[in-house]
Formats: sequence, C-alpha cells, structure tokens
Amino acid sequence: MNPTDPSPAPPPIAERHVARGLGTTLLARIGAVVEVIAQPLYVAMFGLASYGLYAVIWAAINLAENVFDLGMTSALQRVVPQAKSEEEEAAALKAALIAGVVPCAIVAVIAAFSAPSLAGLINVAEDDRAILIPAIQLFAIALPLWAMVEILTSALRAKQLFGPEIRLRIVWEQLIRLALAAILFAAGFGILGLIVAHILSLGVTAILALRLAARHYPPALFLRSDPRLMLRQTLAAGLSVLPTSIIGRLFGDAPPLILNALLPGAAGASAAGLFLIIRKVASIVQLVRVAFNYVLAPIASLAAAHDMAQVARVYGFATRVAASVALPLAFTMAGAAAALMAAFGAGNSQPAIVALAVMLAARGIEAALGTALPVLQVVARYRDQLAASLTGLGVAGLIGLWLIPGSAIDDLVAMVLAVSSGLVTAAAIPVAQLRLQAGVRVPVAAFVRGISIGGALGLAGFAIMAALTGRIFWPVQIGLMIANALLLVWFSLRTLPLGDRTALGSVGRALRLA
Repeated sequence: MNPTDPSPAPPPIAERHVARGLGTTLLARIGAVVEVIAQPLYVAMFGLASYGLYAVIWAAINLAENVFDLGMTSALQRVVPQAKSEEEEAAALKAALIAGVVPCAIVAVIAAFSAPSLAGLINVAEDDRAILIPAIQLFAIALPLWAMVEILTSALRAKQLFGPEIRLRIVWEQLIRLALAAILFAAGFGILGLIVAHILSLGVTAILALRLAARHYPPALFLRSDPRLMLRQTLAAGLSVLPTSIIGRLFGDAPPLILNALLPGAAGASAAGLFLIIRKVASIVQLVRVAFNYVLAPIASLAAAHDMAQVARVYGFATRVAASVALPLAFTMAGAAAALMAAFGAGNSQPAIVALAVMLAARGIEAALGTALPVLQVVARYRDQLAASLTGLGVAGLIGLWLIPGSAIDDLVAMVLAVSSGLVTAAAIPVAQLRLQAGVRVPVAAFVRGISIGGALGLAGFAIMAALTGRIFWPVQIGLMIANALLLVWFSLRTLPLGDRTALGSVGRALRLA
C-alpha cells in the first residue's frame, strides 16, 4: 500500500460485537447464582435478624461508595474507549483511582470514629446490640476496598474485557466470602464473622483486580503517567453521571435502610434482611440487564464515533434479545415465588412471597426496556440522562409516601411496590429519549413484537408455576421452574428475526436457533 494512501476505515460496529461481549458476560454473570445460593446459607448460619444487621450496614456502604467515588466507574466507560493513546488510558485510570478511592477512605475513617453515634440510628435485635459499634467500625474498612474493586474492574470493562472481571467479582469474591464465613461461623464468631469474611474477600478481590488490570494497563506506563492529563475529562464524565448513578443505587440500598428505620428492634433488622434477600433473588433476572449495560456502554461509545445508524443497529438488537430472555425468565420465577422464599425459611410469609413476585416482574420489564440507558449515557447530552432517573425516583417516592406506613399493605410489600414502579419508569423513559432527543431510531414493529412474545411466554410460565405452588415439595418446584424458564427462553429466542439469531454466533448455533 502506498504510505500516502489513507488508512482503511475501521469495520462498522454491528450486532456481532454485542453478541460476542454479551455471550462472555452472561456466562460469567451466571456466577451471580453463587451469590444467591449463599444468602440462605448466611441466614441459616446467623439468623434473619443478624443477617439484617449485616444488610443494613452493607447497604449504607454501597450508598456511600456510589456517592464518594465521584462517578469514576461510569466515567471510565466513556473516557477510555475514546482515549487517543495508551498513555491517556493509563492517566485516566490513575485519575479515577485518586478521585474515587481517596474520598472513600476519608469517609471510612470518619465513619469508624463516629460509630457510637451511627449505631443509634440502626434497629437491631437486642442480642446484637453489643456488637453494633464494632460491626460499624470493622465494616468501614470495606468502603475504600469496594471503591478500588469497582474502579479497577470498570477499567477492564471499558476495554471490552467483560468475562475476566465478572468472574473475579462474582465467582471468586463470593466463593471466598462464603468459605471464610463458614469457617468463622464454625469458630463461633457470629455475625462479626460474616463481616470479617466480607472485608477479607474484598481485599483479596482488590489484589486480584489490580493484577488483572496490570495486564491491560502497562504498569510502567501507569506509574509514570500524569493523572492531570485526563483528570478534567474523567471528572467531567464521572460527575455528569453521578446523580443518575446515585439514584440507581437508591433503588437498591435505600429501602432496607428505610425499613430498618421504620420498624423497631428485631422487626426492623428482619425487614431489611428480607428486602436484601428479595433483591438478591431478583438479581438473577437483573443480570440480563447488567450484562447488556456492561457490553453496550463501551460499544455504543465506539459506534457513536462512526455514525448514529450503527448505534441504532446495536441498540435494536440488544433490546430484542434482552426482552426474549428477561421476560420469560422473570415471570416464570415470579410464579414460583413461594418455593424460592421457602429456601430462605420464609415460605409461609405471604408478604415476602408477594413482594418477591412483584420485584421479579419489575426486574423483567426493566431488563427488557433497560438497554436504552447505557446507550443514552454515551450518546446524549449529560443533562438528558437525569430525566429518567429523577422521574423514576419521584414515582417511587410518591408511591412510598402513599403506602408506607399506615396503609393496609404490609410495609415490605409497599416498599417493593414503590421501588418496582420507580424502576420500570426509569427504564421506560430513555426508550423515548433515544428516539426523540438523540435520534436513535429502531423499527417499532420489531421492538413491540419482541416484547409482546417475550411477555406472553413469561405469563404462560407464571401461570404454570403458580398452579404448582403448594402441590409439590418446594425443591422440586424450583427444579421445574429452572427447566420451564430455560425452555421458554429458548422458544422466545427462536422467534427472533433470522439476522438476530445468526448474529448470536456460536451460541445461536449451539442452541439451534439459526
């Protein structure tokens, strides 16, 4: 080739890019099942009220991390794919670690010294009152560790390295935590053993994440890079999405804190624990949305550098696949809510069963619509991203104020109804924003068809599983639920357009979809 000739244009971003990353990410995210399975074991070992104490403090840490990391995890998704050199990538990572971890470390020190005051805000069982202050002081250590893990793994995700970081966080972190918790429980440490196990597992995960990041961000380049080179862009990107990130975290972590504050003593701790259990079970459906978020943000950022038609192409494909998977899975699980709660020793708690079914259905709808948000975050104006999150939070707040407390509805169910309404609202609005504000247009007929078929098959799965409730032993029903969900998901994927099924590549061929 003549050296004066222009370099060839890069290949267009297409469905295969999403499918390749999605396949790796979903396989790795199956490790989330480890986390779900661990929860009934923790409840069995430490009791629901003590587990609720752990849930409340961890929810507070999650909220604090999301605020004081200054949006650095989201910032890297936008900055790294658009960096012009490895030096800029390394500088962005260094800037993110400094801006995100240092504030969290400062807040952790303040929280540890303020533990006696903070303990007065938490309702726990009388038996756990004596260990509340040391529990807060110990758990504060997790705040900077969690920020480091979040930022390092986000740096890998920004370079489309989806599988390794998720296996690290979901499989290894959870397995290490479960093993350590079991050992410390056997040694008689009580709920403090679970907290220590959590901190140690985060420490090991942070070290492993650092080693993994060093393979893709050269250490020599990272050490000599000047963070000021990318600090302005990284902070601007992080702070712009920080309000949206905080609102998203509020949906998951504020409810157990509110329930704990509303209900006295052990009732507050137990309600917080039940909400965390419901959230963890529903995370099996949410992993579909999270997987698409991980994949779509960096890919949409690259596609936007070419033209918006490529963004629309990958977004349309992602939406159709997400609806085909999430809706049958979510509604089939909702039909088996009683069996799932029985695994946690709460099988006769009707409010908990209803709350779980509602949350599962909401997570399914959110996942089917939620592919719009990660695309919006990288192609739209910064202020456009706030509309959906603020509206969703407002809807959740209004319904919560209406139903909690004092209504005839159980507080746990009322809280889940409020959260679910907000989640669905926040997921639906970006769909309209992409079309009307960002000009990302996908065929409406294919969009509606995918959601309609996925929803219809999901309702069929719900009816089948609900009809079996109380008629068979709960472990058998859970086994049938898994088989039924897999079959319905396959049927749903089989109805996708041929081009979509072909784009699924080896996964599609293995499942005989194309």
